[in-house]
Amino acid sequence: QVQLVESGGGLVQPGGSLKVSCVASGFALRNYAMSWYRQSPGQERTLVATISAFDTTSYDDSVKGRFTISRDNAQNTVYLQMNSLKFDDTGMYFCNARMASSALFSWGQGTQVTVSS
Repeated sequence: QVQLVESGGGLVQPGGSLKVSCVASGFALRNYAMSWYRQSPGQERTLVATISAFDTTSYDDSVKGRFTISRDNAQNTVYLQMNSLKFDDTGMYFCNARMASSALFSWGQGTQVTVSS
């Protein structure tokens, strides 16, 4: 059974940093592209960053240069390092495997990131 468990969110001031984690179980993360998504209040879930099975990364323009996605295949974990956080980065962050431009598995509970002064 596939499970995705996100953690590491919290309250941070603008300009601060946070690193969120996603531990996967039920599948070998190394075989998949993995993505982080953000769902801001009142908005749909949107793609933030992706890391391919070959460690190629891509980012939404809104986070390029500030966020870094990485993976630890031995730990079956994917990370998102978020620097220079802005108010607009506030939202629930989810991870998922990505295939053919779609999320592959059922969503986890997410981890809440709130950027506030």
